[in-house]
Order: sequence, then C-alpha cells, then structure tokens
Amino acid sequence: MTTGPKIVLALPISDKAKLADFVEQCVARNVSLIALYGEGCEQIEHEIDMLVVGDGTDSRRFITTSTHPSETLEEVVEFATSWRVNADGPTEVVQL
Repeated sequence: MTTGPKIVLALPISDKAKLADFVEQCVARNVSLIALYGEGCEQIEHEIDMLVVGDGTDSRRFITTSTHPSETLEEVVEFATSWRVNADGPTEVVQL
C-alpha cells in the first residue's frame, strides 16, 4: 500500500467552507496523518474526524488526526515528520 503525505494544518481556518473539500482531497491522496496546530484545533479535529468517517460504512476512509494547541509549528512539524505508523510520505504544512 502506498502511503500519502503527512499534513500539518495551521489554524485558524480563514474559510471554513474549504474544510470539507480539503478533507476529501486528503482521503483521495491517502494522507496518513493530519496534525492540527493552533487555537481551536480540538474542535476542528472533531469536524475532520466526522468528515472522514461519514456514515461509517466505508472502512477504507481513515486518517489519523492529532491536536497540538500549545506547541510551536516547528514542534508539530517535527512530530509529523517522525510519524511512522503506516506513513513514509513527506510532511506538508497547509493553511486553509
């Protein structure tokens, strides 16, 4: 199985309407990790989890998420880069 990249999502999100499309792109790219950085990341993580799981009928839809509300961007990038559970792709920093 080819694994996709690891994403660091920097918050806040400037346009929350972009979140659903972003998550679908992550699913399509087989992203292995979305690490959320910044204020409000716990709520956005919950929303991402719900978008990934959907109605729960497609077991292929899975992305690990993590929150890092009090860490620096550098620390979160380091965490994501070191993530090795089913992941060997690059780490990308994204801001919506």
